[in-house]
Amino acid sequence: MKLQPSLRPPLQPWMGMPWVEAWNLPWPVTSEWQSTLAGGTQRLPRCLGVALAKELIFTGRRLSGMQAQALGLVNHAVAQNKEGDAAYHRARELAQEILPQAPIAVRLGKVAIDRGMEVDIASGMAIEGICYAQNIPTRDRLEGMAAFREKRPPRFVGE
Repeated sequence: MKLQPSLRPPLQPWMGMPWVEAWNLPWPVTSEWQSTLAGGTQRLPRCLGVALAKELIFTGRRLSGMQAQALGLVNHAVAQNKEGDAAYHRARELAQEILPQAPIAVRLGKVAIDRGMEVDIASGMAIEGICYAQNIPTRDRLEGMAAFREKRPPRFVGE
């Protein structure tokens, strides 16, 4: 059997991203005689559980952005605007919320979450401890503590 390439971007690769915006993309799977490549058979069960992952993959059911959000596959579902860039604008809004945070702490938090999900919880806690230890000597940590004491917004510099 020859595998046909998808005519639209598959959702599966996005499941590994830090956050996901949906705008009613279909879930391309077996109903189109496509392979569920791009990690869908591995990522989907980890997100939804084995039974629901099998149901979605075996039936080829398409999910709207709202359904994907309700299942926890995406963080936000946005209605498309006339310009076709509603998800882009929502992603920018989210980025604007992240930007004022301490960049080193954000990066280390991402590492702790991503690596911690690959191991058992005890190992994940150890990874978190290692990441925290890397944050202790930073100027940003000291700035955050000073800003808290002085009741002012912090001014992080990424050091």
